[in-house]
Amino acid sequence: MGGPSAEREVSLSSGRECAKALQAAGYDTVEIDAGADLAARLQKAAPDVVFNALHGRFGEDGCVQGLLEWLRLPYTHSGVLASALAMDKIRAKEAYKAAGLPVVESRLATKAEVAAAHVLPVPYVVKPNNEGSSVGVYLVMEGANAPPVLDDAMPEVVMVETYAPGRELTCTVLGDRALCVTEIITTGWYDYAAKYTAGGSRHICPAELPDDIREACRDYALRAHKALGCKGVSRTDFRWDETRGRDGLILLETNTQPGMTPTSLVPEQAAAEGMDFPALCRWIVEDASCDR
Repeated sequence: MGGPSAEREVSLSSGRECAKALQAAGYDTVEIDAGADLAARLQKAAPDVVFNALHGRFGEDGCVQGLLEWLRLPYTHSGVLASALAMDKIRAKEAYKAAGLPVVESRLATKAEVAAAHVLPVPYVVKPNNEGSSVGVYLVMEGANAPPVLDDAMPEVVMVETYAPGRELTCTVLGDRALCVTEIITTGWYDYAAKYTAGGSRHICPAELPDDIREACRDYALRAHKALGCKGVSRTDFRWDETRGRDGLILLETNTQPGMTPTSLVPEQAAAEGMDFPALCRWIVEDASCDR
């Protein structure tokens, strides 16, 4: 847990919650804050299973997965390739399109290109291509006379995608099974603060949706999970413009290391399906392996 990414604090929270749940489920746990000495600490701990509660770069993009494969330590969640692919948003979209899943137009652009002129027709979104949790998201809406001024912390190359209007929906996949769909209600964009601050968003779980839209979300989430080669738990996010019916359902991205904090979506969806938090963590542990 922890690690050096922009999502370090959330990862520490996820790690603490998972460790408590695993202890309640009867496991002996060791909490490791992932740093430069991670390999040595893992070898010293000699665990039966590594529960990966890292979020963001290094923990979610195939890096730590490669280390764990090298050390031959069974671990949870997705493997090297699926993790790297899902974290690279533009390449993940290519995998979705190849699987016949609905996505919006997107492209990579340099910060200079984004600052010089509108890269796509307004409205559009600018975000890092390889960060999670809505870190560094810029909305350019109707009436914007000038392109956005990006923060210095943004990477040199970013992803620009057509803005998808509508309701915010998400669906968890557990192994080969899609769970229920949640609708996320916020006063604005579902950004980092809305995701991880108590009261930052409201979750309707299960979402109140027409049967065909609910089943489409579950079908698309499972197909996205398989298209990327995910293992264990993943969560796929959608936007649904209800004025367009099923044509208004757009797949945004898949999270291979979804949050496991008190305000997180996956534990809520599992609970709605009759699986409490310790049972969910137990399922994740029992699913662990090498060669993922």
